[in-house]
Amino acid sequence: MNIRPAPENHGIKFMRADLPGKPVIPARFNRVVDTSMATVVGSNGVIVSTIEHLMACLAGLAIDNALIELSAYEIPVMDGSAGPFAETIMAAGIKDQAAPRHFFRVRKPIVLEADDRFVAAYPDSTFRVTCEIHFDHPVIKQQSCSIEVSDTAFQCEVSCARTFGFLREIELLQNYGLARGGSLDNAIVVDDHTILNSEGLRFEDEFARHKLLDCIGDFSLLGMPLLAHIVTRKSGHAFNHAFLKKFFESRDAWDTLTFL
Repeated sequence: MNIRPAPENHGIKFMRADLPGKPVIPARFNRVVDTSMATVVGSNGVIVSTIEHLMACLAGLAIDNALIELSAYEIPVMDGSAGPFAETIMAAGIKDQAAPRHFFRVRKPIVLEADDRFVAAYPDSTFRVTCEIHFDHPVIKQQSCSIEVSDTAFQCEVSCARTFGFLREIELLQNYGLARGGSLDNAIVVDDHTILNSEGLRFEDEFARHKLLDCIGDFSLLGMPLLAHIVTRKSGHAFNHAFLKKFFESRDAWDTLTFL
């Protein structure tokens, strides 16, 4: 994977450099084709899978324009977090561009609720995310995490939080030829009672922090940064995506702002 600079108003786009014609897929909510195990975008039969960690990194570091060239259909999992992406991008440097920056500003609450899942966007002068999770597991239980998203907060408080999975689910997927690269090197793995990773957790609430990271990545598919307080409870990629659809249907609840 190569992350390349892009001109003003280009947005975030993926290029499948391994395919004839090098097709390009914009990172937009209306290009999402699957949310069952990860967020997948596609167009005309071409897909790019597991984009949420990289998209969270780009959004968290306030990067609006980039071209991501890939030699396969899936973003590298790295260590299961966005940390390696953030470190590499910061080492390369980020350039300010001359064009104004556009934002979605939420003016009235937008709420989506079904069963015990909940996502809402409330008016706010900044971009803030609060994520609450509930798992019937002695290690995870109920956790909540909230941050005002900035490049510093993202790097220090969110980017290194790893994805997690249950041993029984990983074994089942691998029996079907899926999650073949899944290991303790790229995820927190828990059995019925404890964490299997010898180094333990990076944060006491790392599970909630990773769900918050996923949320930032999913919401970045709106195509512009947000001025809103996003609150989620027991949500995942599919329900986040359903909320993005409701967001655009709720045209009276938001407007756009431009800052030079």
